[in-house]
Amino acid sequence: MEDAPPFVTASDPLPAEPPYVLPVDKPGGLSSFGVIRRLRPLLGTRKIGHAGTLDPMATGLLVCLVGREATRLQDRFMGLPKIYTGTIRLGISTDSYDAEGEVTAERDASGVTDEQLGAARERFLGDITQRPPMHSAVKVGGERLYKKARRGEEIERAARPVTIYRFDLTERRGDAVDFVVECSKGTYVRSLAHDLGEALGVGAHLAALRRTAIGPFTVEEAWTLAGLEAVIQ
Repeated sequence: MEDAPPFVTASDPLPAEPPYVLPVDKPGGLSSFGVIRRLRPLLGTRKIGHAGTLDPMATGLLVCLVGREATRLQDRFMGLPKIYTGTIRLGISTDSYDAEGEVTAERDASGVTDEQLGAARERFLGDITQRPPMHSAVKVGGERLYKKARRGEEIERAARPVTIYRFDLTERRGDAVDFVVECSKGTYVRSLAHDLGEALGVGAHLAALRRTAIGPFTVEEAWTLAGLEAVIQ
């Protein structure tokens, strides 16, 4: 990316001072802001942002922007297309659209054929609209949706345009369907999993998710938190 601070991969020496862009392989069970909290004392600065949230359940590439000049480029990084791999579980719907939510419905998905899966998948290619999950950081009326969801509220959410450039179903193991998706900014892969299940009439949720790329940057270049700690200490 032109005019951007250096992109420091795990094979590069860590700069002594900001600004720079640091790709991190986020572990599961930690929020994106939790990664930032871990990085601040390690890197000796509070001015760190990231370009695109990953849910705590998800793993993979989190582009961290270190220093004021780097954080100013957040929108440019967030606008890049993203690639994810993961698993969709057919037959079980949850309120969060992923494995961390409460089960809202269970239906028999054993009758869903591979042909039906393929036909349903094609409905979600190209320019589509999505409703964000209630358990999301989207603001409605000045308040995050997840705060309303925690109070048991369910409100109407406006559909948003997104683009699905690629949606490949790579393997099926009974009700578990592995996939690769390449999508635009603002796409909720949880919503994609949920909507696919509804299109099939059996429901579904996102069982696993890993972000492998943001634009030209890949998770293979990323630092682990343990690797950063080892280098700095």
